[in-house]
Amino acid sequence: MPQFTFNTTVLCMLMSWQVPAFAQLDTTEQAMVAFIDDSNAAAQELLIESVNINSGTMNFAGVRAIADHMMPHFEAIGFETRWEDGSAFGRAGHLIAEIHGDGEGPKLLLIGHLDTVFEPSSPFQSFERIDAERATGPGITDMKGGNVIMLQALRALHEVDLLQDMDITVVMTGDEELSGDPLTLSKKAIIDAATYADIAIGFEDGDGNPTTANISRRGSSDWTLRVKGRPAHSSQVFREDIGPGAIYETARILLLFLENLQQEENLTFNPGRILGGSEITHDSEISSGTAFGKNNVVAQSALVTGDLRAVSVEQLGRARNIMREIAAANFPHTSAEIEFDDGYPPLAPSEGNAELLEIYSRASLDLGFGRVVAVNPRLAGAADVSFTSGLVDMAIDGLGLSGSGGHTVDETALMSALPSQSKRAAVLMYRLYR
Repeated sequence: MPQFTFNTTVLCMLMSWQVPAFAQLDTTEQAMVAFIDDSNAAAQELLIESVNINSGTMNFAGVRAIADHMMPHFEAIGFETRWEDGSAFGRAGHLIAEIHGDGEGPKLLLIGHLDTVFEPSSPFQSFERIDAERATGPGITDMKGGNVIMLQALRALHEVDLLQDMDITVVMTGDEELSGDPLTLSKKAIIDAATYADIAIGFEDGDGNPTTANISRRGSSDWTLRVKGRPAHSSQVFREDIGPGAIYETARILLLFLENLQQEENLTFNPGRILGGSEITHDSEISSGTAFGKNNVVAQSALVTGDLRAVSVEQLGRARNIMREIAAANFPHTSAEIEFDDGYPPLAPSEGNAELLEIYSRASLDLGFGRVVAVNPRLAGAADVSFTSGLVDMAIDGLGLSGSGGHTVDETALMSALPSQSKRAAVLMYRLYR
């Protein structure tokens, strides 16, 4: 991260640049900005407490502890909260918070998640300040920082006596990093809330850049390719009644996937695991398997597993059809089957999403923080907001805490972004209501 040295002249320039921007805020917005500044120290303390509670997805007690830690803060500003048990889909559960005022603004769905990728066995367990600007800790950006930003924006709306008139549902899932099964149950809370809502706002960290937000996210689904060949002595490989065997057939299929699909913009298809030989075993639960074969035997079996990421339902369907056609056009005496798991759906870009981004960007400009543009969907992974696709009129994500190193022990947050992102979110929700 670049380091900057400010002198008096530069500071005066920044102040003169921001004054006209803040002049674009009405008195209510100015009051919310002042509240967020005044309460930032308390918000940072809440974030530190949250980061120091381990909530790896499979640490069910820890995920519930984070929910218990957050619930009183929502209740203090008028939300009704509840815990939705996740035993039906093999996870801890979700936090739901609702406030249903009688105002005439749009119904909002705010999305966060409680879990992180860092289980109790990880060496990465606690918050640590690096310097005045940066701090590190498990889940600090993904996404405990985003949860606090959401709460700060709601607190600001409560401070100006607007929150009680708004219609807002908060869903903080406990399995975003490792989804429960089946997804129809795991994501039911989000789907139900999106069916009710008009607008969905996600507080994930996106690509970690505060000048961008997500109006589209690629879906993430898995595929499994199973291939069979005719076993024989290797000296007979390619004979008309033997064929090339399972491994050559697998190579043909993968090469044609590459040749026929790599030109698709925003589409990726990655083979992550391959087994082949005379005998293979595979355990999808632990992403592992075994293979036995000899150099002088034509391979009888092969298996490949991978993921497929597309930016729209149409692109996903087109890619799957091409992959099926390639897998079906086999070498002699071989056969192949490919299966797809639906996984996370894509959140396709839409006019409504673009309009919501423009409102958010205008709020950022008026706050003096500059324009916000759409992030390239290749630079951000799948997220829970995708389950709102087709159910809400507008959706945006990536409004969380800026930083870098997500999903690694180098996860680092830009702490100065905590109040600025909170202000953006508060002004956005206020303007949507207004």
